[in-house]
Amino acid sequence: MTLALDTGRIVATRARAASRRRTVSVGLLAALLVAFALALNLGDYPVPVDGVIRSLLSPFTGLTDRGVDFIVLQVRLPRAILAVLSGAAFAWAGIIFQTLLRNPLASPDIIGIAHGASAAAVFCIIILGWTGLAVSLGAFGGAVLTALAIYLLAWRNGVTAYRVVLIGIGMAAMLAAVISYLFTRARLNDVQQAMGWLVGSLNAARPGDILVLGLALAVLVPLMVTLLRSLDAMELGDDTARSLGARVEFTRLGLMLVAVGFAAFATSVVGPVGFVAFVSGPLARALLKGAGRGFPQAALVGSLVMLVSDLVAQHLLPATQLPVGVVTGACGALFLLWLLMASGRSGRVN
Repeated sequence: MTLALDTGRIVATRARAASRRRTVSVGLLAALLVAFALALNLGDYPVPVDGVIRSLLSPFTGLTDRGVDFIVLQVRLPRAILAVLSGAAFAWAGIIFQTLLRNPLASPDIIGIAHGASAAAVFCIIILGWTGLAVSLGAFGGAVLTALAIYLLAWRNGVTAYRVVLIGIGMAAMLAAVISYLFTRARLNDVQQAMGWLVGSLNAARPGDILVLGLALAVLVPLMVTLLRSLDAMELGDDTARSLGARVEFTRLGLMLVAVGFAAFATSVVGPVGFVAFVSGPLARALLKGAGRGFPQAALVGSLVMLVSDLVAQHLLPATQLPVGVVTGACGALFLLWLLMASGRSGRVN
């Protein structure tokens, strides 16, 4: 009788959790679709919804309007798609690190990986005189090398969250000093170009960037899903996970490399847009209220944050387009204060 009651409670709990996940996912997806439609509609030349739909279908119907098609298909659509893809990539990078290290502060833009990409990009611009795709490749290499350096420095017969976060914060401070030093050697034009890249922007979204990031996600997402299957055992503790047959260090290193891949590819195409990786996971889990790890929902939150922030950046000031990183940085700082206050009230931060 008691066993039957316990089984019934477990089934009911799982059903409520699944219902909560569906509700949150549908709500986030609906909000993302509305934001995507606004991104194609709003601008100096507003395009009505029926005009947007006709333009999107024009490659299939043959009914074209050159002016509207240029605005929708070549200007706004690539920007909106890149916002969605990069937001999802940043979100997955953040939630993987936060889950593995069990620390909400452990996101790529806090533990130095974004700083590695930034330092490499500034070095490429100021010292090597590179531009365009070459700078993106340099940023990608900087992010990967920084992540490997953090992992190797944190290794002591394994990797613990405390060492990774501490070494990552130290690495971020050191790389910030490197960036400052490089600025002292730069010409004014190079400084302006480097500063524009450091803030993070979607103003120069290109179809080639979408292709690169899309292919990266097509490879990294299946790897992430495969590795996450071992995470259930790891949440019981490393020793327990090993006793259950889980390959703890292999899974941890694999997930970290996947997270670095997400962060590096997203950063290489849009720059180190701040706080998207940091806020997406906690916001998704706050919406789920314990009904799952929140990886799919975090991607939707990241895409929504990126897309809405870019809309605000484009239209907040008349005749001025701010980089999207300005908006995410301002909102992310407020979120960080809220997170610290909430942690303090719960006793996790003293």
